[in-house]
Amino acid sequence: MTQLDAQPSPDPAFEAAYAAARKSLSEGGIPIGAALARDGVVIASGHNERVQNGDPIAHGEMSALRAAGRQKSYRDTTLYTTLAPCAMCTGTIIQFKIPRVVVGEARTFGGEFELLRSRGVEVVVLDDQRCVDMMRSFQEENPELWAEDIAE
Repeated sequence: MTQLDAQPSPDPAFEAAYAAARKSLSEGGIPIGAALARDGVVIASGHNERVQNGDPIAHGEMSALRAAGRQKSYRDTTLYTTLAPCAMCTGTIIQFKIPRVVVGEARTFGGEFELLRSRGVEVVVLDDQRCVDMMRSFQEENPELWAEDIAE
């Protein structure tokens, strides 16, 4: 068993986000995945597609929301993501009033937790070692691509 396959989360929605991140990595993309769930049921998942589609705003969270399509309301959903949301994705979470975000890890990228919490969003950080290991490896092997993704 490899580090990336060790200790799956008991939460199927988080596992959908993690599987999406792995898919992006297998496609040569940035390994960040997300899933949107309502009442514990996954509505949609997606992954960072900046590399694959040449789309500068195709972050994992954006991809999952795009896959979910129009929703009457997001106020009863939870967004799962393998990495702390950036400013752009945080703005989208706030805009659509998504009340809860479950994050795989925030060690390799701190994200915008303070802004999310200041707007009433509940943030849960799992500190999933699989996500940490996957991002650390990616960042070490692809520093220029990672810098491009976070606009460094």
